[in-house]
Amino acid sequence: MNNNKERIRFLRSQIEHHNYLYYVLAKPEISDYEFDMMMKELIGLEQQHPELTDENSPSRRIGSDLNKEFIQVEHRYPMLSLSNTYSEEELKEFNSRLVKAIGTDFEFVAELKYDGVAIGLTYETGALKQAVTRGDGTRGDVVTDNVRTIRSVPLTLRGDDYPSLFEIRGEILMPREGFNKLNQERQLAGEEDFANPRNATAGTIKMQNSSLVAKRPLDCYFYHLPGESLPHRTHFDNLMKAREWGFKISEHIRKLSRFDELMDYIQYWDQTRYQLPFDIDGIVIKVNSIDQQNELGFTAKSPRWAIAYKYKAEQATTRLVSVDFQVGRTGAVTPVANLEPVQLAGTTVKRATLHNADQIEMLDLRIGDTVLVEKGGEIIPKIVGIDPLMRPKDSVKLVFPEKCPECHTPLIRPPDEAAHYCPNETNCPPQIKGRILHFISRKAMDIATAEATIDQLWRAGLVKDSADLYDLTREQLINLERFAEKSASNLIESIHASKEVSFERVLYALGIRYVGETVAKLLAGEFHSLGNIEKASIEELMSVKDIGERIATSIYDFFRHETNKVLVTRLRNAGLRFEEAEKTTNKPQTLKGLTFVISGTFKSHSREELKGLIEEHGGKNAGSVSSITDYLIAGENIGPAKFEKVKKLNIPILTEEQFIDLLEKDKEQLSLF
Repeated sequence: MNNNKERIRFLRSQIEHHNYLYYVLAKPEISDYEFDMMMKELIGLEQQHPELTDENSPSRRIGSDLNKEFIQVEHRYPMLSLSNTYSEEELKEFNSRLVKAIGTDFEFVAELKYDGVAIGLTYETGALKQAVTRGDGTRGDVVTDNVRTIRSVPLTLRGDDYPSLFEIRGEILMPREGFNKLNQERQLAGEEDFANPRNATAGTIKMQNSSLVAKRPLDCYFYHLPGESLPHRTHFDNLMKAREWGFKISEHIRKLSRFDELMDYIQYWDQTRYQLPFDIDGIVIKVNSIDQQNELGFTAKSPRWAIAYKYKAEQATTRLVSVDFQVGRTGAVTPVANLEPVQLAGTTVKRATLHNADQIEMLDLRIGDTVLVEKGGEIIPKIVGIDPLMRPKDSVKLVFPEKCPECHTPLIRPPDEAAHYCPNETNCPPQIKGRILHFISRKAMDIATAEATIDQLWRAGLVKDSADLYDLTREQLINLERFAEKSASNLIESIHASKEVSFERVLYALGIRYVGETVAKLLAGEFHSLGNIEKASIEELMSVKDIGERIATSIYDFFRHETNKVLVTRLRNAGLRFEEAEKTTNKPQTLKGLTFVISGTFKSHSREELKGLIEEHGGKNAGSVSSITDYLIAGENIGPAKFEKVKKLNIPILTEEQFIDLLEKDKEQLSLF
């Protein structure tokens, strides 16, 4: 009994943890199959031991992706999840239930199960009206502005035979090629990689700035039209008609009449799914006839006329040879497993991620263990289990190091973070070299040299930080191995040319944690000089759209660290651009010194147009309401959180028309508003 009680407590804790990673942080660490198996075990144990029932058990609730920053609306038709199956036997049981309920005269429609983010789009008189995420299935976030940026989503429909008002559902996803490029950019910015394309898609759809969403390589496939006013009485024909209207419908959808045809389809895609440009994690099977769908109906959570056959992520068994603890430029220590080479998903795998200390502890991992390696949506394979029966008798438990493997400084683990960090920013070699490599990268200072050269300069004692690059001489370089007159001159010229790099790229090159290209551009546009950013308070930094407390605190702390102060002074003295190039305008600077927040949708101007007017007239745009906000420009559907904060801080609210009038007034008259 005690063992069952402890197991139930453990499962609840783990499921809650992974629910949080998936639904709140959009950073899953385990596969859907592992999660489903844990949930299945928990439900079984709770049924066997009703005395251990707990209303707060994760088996009693559904995860939600609701984001308080967005407006939520109720779905016209609930967005229910599908029941999952992982075996042919369970699929046969599904088929038997259909035969029992509606007889043998029915067709299947088989579709790829995209590994992305579900979305419901409403069209009115042929134009996109609203886009809503799944949320909790009953209510979802309105993300229309973000979805409008996806090129495969039609804004207006083709033809003229579509219903005057209807909804269509699909899956937003990110193709692998675009995902790989996005992660490369995040690595250069010192940001954490997205675990997989689904993770990246979920994070992108919840971004507050649709112009940033537009830069992400999102795609969208459509797979369902709910409702009554449909052109046909079969699911397949409705999708074919939707394709005529301009919707992206997969070419791989199939109408099948026999169960063996269905299994052939499933097995075919299990073997060839990695040839697709995007990730799928299974096959969705639906009854084709809508009349039969209505006859079959729904359970509380899912339709009885559809099911998802989910593929297990490809796995292989091999032996753990050793574990390296790698230190990145931000000081994060990442454990990487070295494996005996094994074939997996078409590639030879020699290394696998272990994520963090918690993962090592959960697996009870030991050198020499026979391990199960998985490669699903992950770019880097991961270890998901061990075979305890194959464990060497003399094995020793693997322990996460207490000190940095490079400089031996005691590691720290910040509250609410899974990673351990080396705090020795100034003397830890991989951190130093990592920051310099970031500084010289193409999107930063664009200094033409290789990683091996930086390592050589560091070992020779010539470069200990980025500012040392500007003290290098041709004579120093010529004395080094592999340097000739030409290569030395080229490097010095490239370093000199970097002094003309724009301020926003210099700011990005500094390597402030969480400050990537986009954030650097926002900061440069708002503060115009490094001096202004250095003096800014956390609250002032947070007033910039898309900059939250974590990023603002990181920026604030960076400029108060003594080593960074010295670095910035030396770079300033070297002649780098620490100010934004002045923009000339003939507009009256009516709004100079005033900070505005924009919320809602507007009739005559887009948000970007309103922002442009504010900047042209000398004002500042902020992404969130704070005590330094002077005015809120409010349109329709203003965010409820912003409205409440504005009322609490007694900040004046302007309509679109009042704001335009304000531009024509003298500054002394602004108080009238």
